[in-house]
Amino acid sequence: MNYKQTQIKMYKWRKMTPAQQAEILKERKQLHRPWHSPPHLALQGEQVYILSVACYEHAPIIGKNHQRLQECVDCLLPIYREYCKEIHAWVVLPNHYHALLTTENLDILRKSLGQFHGSSSYRWNGEDNRRGRKVWHNCSDRVMRSERHFYTSLNYIHHNAVKHGLVEHWQDWAYSSVHEFLAEVNRDEALQLWQTYPVLDYGKNWDYS
Repeated sequence: MNYKQTQIKMYKWRKMTPAQQAEILKERKQLHRPWHSPPHLALQGEQVYILSVACYEHAPIIGKNHQRLQECVDCLLPIYREYCKEIHAWVVLPNHYHALLTTENLDILRKSLGQFHGSSSYRWNGEDNRRGRKVWHNCSDRVMRSERHFYTSLNYIHHNAVKHGLVEHWQDWAYSSVHEFLAEVNRDEALQLWQTYPVLDYGKNWDYS
């Protein structure tokens, strides 16, 4: 089964039996999808960052349709893999995306993301008959200062689709690393992490509505 077929299956996650869910997670492991792991803060020049990127004026350009959301995922994950040592969590939403990454190549990573922003802007503006429209606006990064900061950020990313009213539960959003995360840590541990590192008002002054 190819990657696109696997992703279509992931979007139908809620309708699957436990056995079907297990098979999809197995396939995603084989494809080396991002997987949760503990942080390594400031190790030999490496840093852990939460990276946040928004569409201009918060317009839901990414979320025009499911195909475009998936296209964004398909373009971003190879960039993360190339320039990051670890991909801890990620989510793509209709008008922005977040990722929690370990890298010592932040400048190169941001440059590569900028190239994606340029190519996607041209492609999507053509599809929408909106030549000249500004698609992307803001790209920010915040370094993790502690284990608490790390796990609060991880919870924040996985909760983001719920925060913005897109779904009721983490696992209902197809375009994030939450399925891999829950499969690795199990639901009891995920609940414990949520209770120990609550999001509260995290992101209040900078997240994108």
